[in-house]
Amino acid sequence: MLRAGLGRRGCCYGGGLWRSPYLAAAGSCGGSASPRCLRALSAASPSNGGGARAGGAPPAGASNVKPLDGVKILDLTRVLAGPFATMNLGDLGAEVIKVERPGTGDDTRAWGPPFAGTESVYFLSVNRNKKSIAINMKDSKGAKLIRELAAVSDVFVENYLPGKLAEMGLGYEDMKEIAPHIVYCSITGYGQTGPMVQRGGYDSIAAAVSGLMHITGYEDGEPVRPGVAMTDLATGLYTYGAIMAGLLQRYKTGKGLHIDCNLLSSQVACLTHVAANYLNFKIEGKRWGTAHGSIVPYQAFKTKDGYIVVGAGSDQQFVTVCKILNLPEVSKDSRYKNNTLRVQNRKELIDILSTRFSEKATIEWLQLFEGSGVPCGPINNMQQVFSDPQVLHNGLVMEMNHPTAGRIVVPGPGVRYSEFAVSHPKPPPLVGQHTVEILKGMLGYEDDAIEELLRTGAVAQHEVR
Repeated sequence: MLRAGLGRRGCCYGGGLWRSPYLAAAGSCGGSASPRCLRALSAASPSNGGGARAGGAPPAGASNVKPLDGVKILDLTRVLAGPFATMNLGDLGAEVIKVERPGTGDDTRAWGPPFAGTESVYFLSVNRNKKSIAINMKDSKGAKLIRELAAVSDVFVENYLPGKLAEMGLGYEDMKEIAPHIVYCSITGYGQTGPMVQRGGYDSIAAAVSGLMHITGYEDGEPVRPGVAMTDLATGLYTYGAIMAGLLQRYKTGKGLHIDCNLLSSQVACLTHVAANYLNFKIEGKRWGTAHGSIVPYQAFKTKDGYIVVGAGSDQQFVTVCKILNLPEVSKDSRYKNNTLRVQNRKELIDILSTRFSEKATIEWLQLFEGSGVPCGPINNMQQVFSDPQVLHNGLVMEMNHPTAGRIVVPGPGVRYSEFAVSHPKPPPLVGQHTVEILKGMLGYEDDAIEELLRTGAVAQHEVR
């Protein structure tokens, strides 16, 4: 159930956590602090167990101190790139405050089927370890709440069109005035300036414009979109790293900064050797299907019952492949004696290898290649992926109990650490599930002020029944 409201109240602007000695010395309330400001800062202070301890020893009795414990992230992003980045930061201990529209919330809450109960599985997959506050930012009181939250946060992340938040007084220059410590990260389609600045950012469009679709698909086929939104996900990972770098930069300088992440730049940067081939030798990129433009053989081969991917990255590995396939004459053929020649004579060689691979089942080939030193693997479907012993061993299946959807299962983080575990995740929130908690805990709001905000629609609280 959603309740709505609006109202007014004042707030001082406290500094964020993970602050450098410069910020600590300067103070965070610009002189005299109001009692409400002091309460808000006290609730967030390291002395109350919330602070990050950069390089320090974990507190007595702690067994799982995470690197971003105590860091507060105000997350205004929606859909995928931003939420993926902030979810990864939340996995490392950051307190992520997800700002959503009252009622509908993040766009991806409606993306389905499938739905777990009424919850979009798409949304559930990238929003664990977050709290949700529902704020009507078009209301002046809602915009004021965003400024107040930014003042006691460390990081501000948004993915609006350039200039949109500035119109509401929530742009970087506005935030820098009230929160000079803030690490303000913008995620857009094409950047903060330039001829395409006012275009919206969509994964498929950016993948097309950046050249990724041009080099994805079968050699003689149509351009293909990757099976997941790789441009969005790559941007999320760039954003995740950039925010970490921004926090370290602030620790060194005592100042916040603005970070410009965008889909186009992220994907062009990921073109790596394909881009370098063009930039240095004007070699145009092309589609290779599952194959590699510079290594042969390095691709999928059809077997009697499926596919196997084999990669011979060296001449010795190629000899081993020929031995396993019982094709000794091929390894001795002068046309294939090194990788350069194999690339030049790709078609003839692949035809020979493909014929042989089609004679046995995938599992038979995998058993023959086992221990050979030649990289190989099957093309798995989802059922096979999530029953794979290594996937299970790596902890890539994460279970949570959601307040309305019940037990949900999502892919877990891709990195493990020796000194702490990314475990016991909090389930993705309902729209506005934590509105009152955040207003009280972060801003020190009293019940009467919160009731007024709820009553008039500036904020909304979802009551879990």
